[in-house]
Amino acid sequence: MIDLLKKLMFTCGVSGREDKIREVIKKEVEPYADEIITDPVGNLIVRKKGNGKKIMFCAHMDEIGFFATYIDESGYIKVSGIGGINPVSAAFGEVVSESGVYGVLVPEDSKETPKLENMYIDIGAKSKKQAEKSVKIGDCFVCAPKIRKLLGSRYIGRPFDDRVGCAILIEALKNVKKTENDLYFVFSTQEEVGGRGSKPVSYTVSPDVGIALDVTGTGDKPGSKPMAVKIGGGCTIKIKDSGVISSPRLVNKMKEIAENNKVKYQSEILLYGGTDASSMQVAGHGAEVSAISIPTAFIHSGVEMIDMADVKEAVKLTACLAENL
Repeated sequence: MIDLLKKLMFTCGVSGREDKIREVIKKEVEPYADEIITDPVGNLIVRKKGNGKKIMFCAHMDEIGFFATYIDESGYIKVSGIGGINPVSAAFGEVVSESGVYGVLVPEDSKETPKLENMYIDIGAKSKKQAEKSVKIGDCFVCAPKIRKLLGSRYIGRPFDDRVGCAILIEALKNVKKTENDLYFVFSTQEEVGGRGSKPVSYTVSPDVGIALDVTGTGDKPGSKPMAVKIGGGCTIKIKDSGVISSPRLVNKMKEIAENNKVKYQSEILLYGGTDASSMQVAGHGAEVSAISIPTAFIHSGVEMIDMADVKEAVKLTACLAENL
């Protein structure tokens, strides 16, 4: 699982530029799929055919990042954010472009609280002419990927959001043995900029049941907002977030299946943020939806933290739901 995560996390895929990560995922799932489609907005739709109810699992491929918007005469690159950038977390962090150009994101005034409009990327260029040999306006940068093991089964790195969800879907697809359900494992685009990819694909599939795979916050770190979720407490079953109220029937069924299969889980109510579940809920004839989430500390920073024990529970629950819903 760690090897798969490394492969996914070290492939650049900022929102709207998911081509490379999609190809990596496609190679992983091809042996297990009955049908694979890439739609016009870049979503990867992986189908395992059945005659039963239509169940759509969805994890987003994209990550937050930066567009290069201007290069000044000294070779410094101004940027705009793609997705929910926290300038304080990003300041003085290493970044890398789609083509492999490294740099550092720096505030113009280190004594003031960083704001993205007052930050630039320094790639080591001595002039605009030199910088333009490596970077063009419209090129994308992401925070440099990393993964490092801490004590026990804890890991830090980026972008766990949401490459960990993609890894869970890939592993669950491999583990599904036999089911009558018509299964769709969808790897969506542009979630970080408003769930844009999941909207059209949800209409295409028009599922009876939709389950998103994503990260969620935790309440067990100093300064955390009160939340009944902790790292290492198991994967979560979503009851509500700012974009969706889950189907009570589906939530209860998910909990029943989890308990019957000895899956460790937590109940999740997230007071901020949302997932692709909101798109699946309102598409076509409408669907019962919820989400399986991985408790993650320091989301959208360079050191997102997860517990691999929670990831393993999520893989098991996803496969069980595919077979038993």
